[in-house]
Amino acid sequence: MTDVPLSALEVAMVQTGTRAVDTLRDTTAFAQRLDALGYLRLWYAEHHHSPAIGAFPPVVLTAHAAASTSAIRLGSGGVLAPNHAPIMLAEQFGTLAALHPDRIDLGIGRGPGTFDESTARALRRGAGPTTDEEYRDDVASTLRFLVEEVALGPLPEPWLLASSTAGAQLAAELGLPIAFAHHIRPDNTQAALGHYRAHFSPSRWCASPRVLVCVEAICAETEEEARRLAGPINVVKAGLLKGHSEVPFPSPSEAAAHPFTAEERAGLAAFGAHQAYGTPETVVGRLAEVAEATGADELMLVTPVYELAARLRSYELVKEHATRPSAAAPRP
Repeated sequence: MTDVPLSALEVAMVQTGTRAVDTLRDTTAFAQRLDALGYLRLWYAEHHHSPAIGAFPPVVLTAHAAASTSAIRLGSGGVLAPNHAPIMLAEQFGTLAALHPDRIDLGIGRGPGTFDESTARALRRGAGPTTDEEYRDDVASTLRFLVEEVALGPLPEPWLLASSTAGAQLAAELGLPIAFAHHIRPDNTQAALGHYRAHFSPSRWCASPRVLVCVEAICAETEEEARRLAGPINVVKAGLLKGHSEVPFPSPSEAAAHPFTAEERAGLAAFGAHQAYGTPETVVGRLAEVAEATGADELMLVTPVYELAARLRSYELVKEHATRPSAAAPRP
C-alpha cells in the first residue's frame, strides 16, 4: 500500500440534530487534520436540496480550505458541469490555482447533484437533463477557457469523474485523468477502466492513462465499532434501495434501531463487499486488493461517518497502518 497515494472525498453529511452550519465548521477542522496526516488531496462534492448532505459549493470550500492548510491538494470531486457555465468554472478554478499554485484540482462530473427534479431544473435555469454531446462540449469548453482566456499562471489539474463506461470514454477521448466512483457503481469499475486504458488519447493534460479509484472506507479499532459507524450511511442507502430520495443522516443509535429488511441487508452486503470496512488491518488489506485489482494510481477514501472525531480517527488509522512496511502490498 505504501506505493499508492491516499486522498479523501468530503461529502459534508449533515448529522441529525445539528445544523448545516455545524457541518460547515467541521469541514475546516477536517481539512486541517488531513493536511497534517499527509493525505495527497481532498475533494469536495457538489450536492443540492438534500436532507443528508450540505449544499456547499465546492469552489467555496476549496478556497476556504486552501487558505487554512499548507500542503494538501484541494478541489472539486466534482463540480457538476451541467449546472455551471464553462467560462465561470474556468475563471473560478483558474483564480484559485493562481492564488494557490500547484494545489488546486478541477474534478468535473455530470450528474445534477440532486434527486429533486425542480431543483435540477432550477440549477439549469429551466433546462432539462444534459445530453451526452452537451456534456462533452461543456467539459471541452471549460478546458479551452482555462488555457485560452483564463490562464493566470499555474493551471488547476483537471480530472473527469466517471461511474460508467460512457464517462470513461469521454475521459479517454479528452486525454484526462479519471476519477472512478467505485464507491457508487463498483460493478462498473473494471469494464470502465479497461475501456479508458484501451482508448486513451494523450493530451496536454495527461500523457498516459491515470486512474484514481474512490472507495468507501470506514475504519475503527474493532469490527464491532466499524459496523456501528457504518449504520447511519446504511440507513441512507436502504432508502435509496427502496427508490426513495435521500433521507436524513441518522445517529449511530438511531441507525442501530432501524428495521432493515432481508432484501436491504442483502443489497448492503453486496455493495459492502466491494468497499473497505473494519479494523485497520482489514481496511488496509481491502484497499490493497482494490488497488491491485484496478491498477489504481491513487485511492480516494470517502468515509460517511456521523461524528467528526470518529471520521477523523478512521482516516488516522488507515494512514498509520497503510504506511507501515508490513502493510505494503505488491503491485503487479
